[in-house]
Amino acid sequence: MQAKGSRAPSLRALPFLFIVAALLGLLPLLHSHGLQPNPMLASEPPHHYPAVISGSEPGDVTAAPHDVSQEIRPLPNRTSPGHVKYRKAFPVLGIDYTHVRIPFEISLWILLACLMKLGFHVIPSVSNIVPESCLLIVVGLLVGGLIKGVGESPPILKSDIFFLFLLPPIILDAGYFLPLRQFTENLGTILIFAVVGTLWNAFFLGGLMYAVCQISGTGLSHIGLLANLLFGSIISAVDPVAVLAVFEEIHINELLHILVFGESLLNDAVTVVLYHLFEEFANFEQVTVTDIILGFLSFFVVSLGGVFVGVIYGVIAAFTSRFTSHIRVIEPLFVFLYSYMAYLSAELFHLSGIMALIASGVVMRPYVEANISHKSHTTIKYFLKMWSSVSETLIFIFLGVSTVAGKHYWNWTFIISTLIFCLIARVLGVLGLTWFINKFRIVKLTPKDQFIIAYGGLRGAIAFSLGYLLDYQHFGMRDMFLTAIITVIFFTVFVQGMTIRPLVDLLAVKKKQETKRSINEEIHTQFLDHLLTGIEDICGHYGHHHWKDKLNRFNKKYVKKCLIAGERSKEPQLIAFYHKMEMKQAIELVESGGLGKIPSAISTVSMQNINPRALPVKRILPALSKDKEEEIRKILRNNLQKTRQRLRSYNRHTLVADPYEEAWNQMLLRRQKARQLEQKINNYLTVPAHKLDSPTMSRARIGSDPQAYEPKSDSGNLPIITIDPASPQSPESVDLVNEELKGTSCLPPSPEEDEEGLVMHMMEPSSPGTDNVFTPGASDSPSNQRMMRCLSDPGPQPEPEEGEPFIPKGK
Repeated sequence: MQAKGSRAPSLRALPFLFIVAALLGLLPLLHSHGLQPNPMLASEPPHHYPAVISGSEPGDVTAAPHDVSQEIRPLPNRTSPGHVKYRKAFPVLGIDYTHVRIPFEISLWILLACLMKLGFHVIPSVSNIVPESCLLIVVGLLVGGLIKGVGESPPILKSDIFFLFLLPPIILDAGYFLPLRQFTENLGTILIFAVVGTLWNAFFLGGLMYAVCQISGTGLSHIGLLANLLFGSIISAVDPVAVLAVFEEIHINELLHILVFGESLLNDAVTVVLYHLFEEFANFEQVTVTDIILGFLSFFVVSLGGVFVGVIYGVIAAFTSRFTSHIRVIEPLFVFLYSYMAYLSAELFHLSGIMALIASGVVMRPYVEANISHKSHTTIKYFLKMWSSVSETLIFIFLGVSTVAGKHYWNWTFIISTLIFCLIARVLGVLGLTWFINKFRIVKLTPKDQFIIAYGGLRGAIAFSLGYLLDYQHFGMRDMFLTAIITVIFFTVFVQGMTIRPLVDLLAVKKKQETKRSINEEIHTQFLDHLLTGIEDICGHYGHHHWKDKLNRFNKKYVKKCLIAGERSKEPQLIAFYHKMEMKQAIELVESGGLGKIPSAISTVSMQNINPRALPVKRILPALSKDKEEEIRKILRNNLQKTRQRLRSYNRHTLVADPYEEAWNQMLLRRQKARQLEQKINNYLTVPAHKLDSPTMSRARIGSDPQAYEPKSDSGNLPIITIDPASPQSPESVDLVNEELKGTSCLPPSPEEDEEGLVMHMMEPSSPGTDNVFTPGASDSPSNQRMMRCLSDPGPQPEPEEGEPFIPKGK
């Protein structure tokens, strides 16, 4: 009932959200009518205000709107005879929409994006079926249709706005929080998919489309080879915005996510080079071999140049954050400004701005987070998430609006061929490259992984913006290219984006683990890295673990000292803060000279870290009790990270026992149980002095167990006890074979015997004619009158074999 009740308000809220979206989309159009409620004045152009009244003095501008023009009364200006000014009835009030038009419309679009994003999460039944990107495009189509329905031209997503304002926040968020370990471990696979895969898609698609254009009857013979290759380079690249929007909703595993998303990030350099290369070649009369070689070298210049620009700005941002300890408020601003400057500087020289943003985010993050405060880190995190989310929402809404607003030229042959060849090129490229990659990968890419990689190659707003940048003079087929690009985008986002979730569930593809890795996993991961590095050094094979270790050593020895302030450059911030707190508490304890001011979380490590030369000569460091020390260690073990304690050097003969190890605790527990069992046996199993057995009883005992009863002529009938091995700790399993107690007495256990368990000692046989049972000795006492019982050894001695007595028989 609750599910139905919660679903009904959500469904009722859906039309309300669409009405709000429509109103917000129509509000910016009111400026074209001058915000006039009077329909008689609706025909007047809106650019007549603010009106400059003829005859007025220079500089006198009156922002009088037309809706209050009937209330304006001409009053003569007495100070200037011959000149008449018109004065408003209310000198303060007025409407000046042109003054706030641009920021007001931008705010309305952002508000529309936020309300749509909120509405999709309020209605989970819709967002669970249809991806958010599809719903946003539908909203853009509705808003564009409403704007066009009232006789206005909808706004178009211009390339400059997209590349300079909407795309950088998304790429910066992805680069700053990039999972660096997964990215570096799969960097070779990502580069092959991004470079070789994109080149394959571009040339395969461009060549096949050129062949289609040469078919007679299609009306496409005027489109040459370079134009088709340019179109193939635009449509072949996987879009990072679309991949992020879809893959984050299906929660795919880390490997597939980083492969597809990393490909979408790094193929920007290939796309930029191919786009500008074919655009320039289209203006040449003849393309030479030199031009092709220079175009091939320009790929390295664009990609490596973008990375270099990003690294430079990342280092500058890290160095600047070193001096912001006194001005914490502006710390997040440096991260945003330096990253955006890296992107603009790369775009200034036609380098890869996306590569620059990724490089700057990856380089600056470890050093900036070591210098800035925790509040600044939280500000950076949530502001980037908010900024990228709003930009992504606006991009998909404007894709829908631009589809309605743009000019289209539909050619069935060209558009259907483009869609089919895009899918074929993607599938063939992934299969061929994966076959080659699996020869070198330890973790192979399964057929399910290959299907998800091929199916997840989505296209988005980058392809649309690049197509919008084409010049009509050199590319008269631009409208047809844009129509084909929009068709491919809609097919990949709607069809592939909506069906990839059920396909992932159907194929049982591994999902992403939501829980973070524990400290134990992190420590063992670092241990394995060091172990593999050592193995590579021993084998003489310098793999990526070796070079990663070299880079870490160089970073720790040189770079951290320059980019991280103070003592934080030597060790992690948490451990540095813990050492600082320990040192402060230990010094306060020593200076106090007593135990009255001992903090509740101080450990003995603080005592060891204090330099003895700094202490007074006569003052002795106070010692903590064992209970207090154990309590302190427990607090530190549960709440803080363990620090390295100074232990003695390793010796295989004298190993230092660790009191925290589980084996030691189990040994203590077994010893405690053994002592409890000893007390129980002593209380409930006592053997008093006996009379001698009759001959009949002796013969019966010998007949029942002849091996256990071995009387000795010279031993004086010593007592022999056997215990059932099936239950050595049960008092009922004790079987007395011989109950004669002649010449028997028990000695108190020595300290060594107490460590190994209870041991029974036998006295030397007495002389004939004496009875030691009734004649007390010098060491006899009431507590020693009882016979000591045998217990299982709590120590690490081997278990006795079945049928073997715990106490050997007397010989």
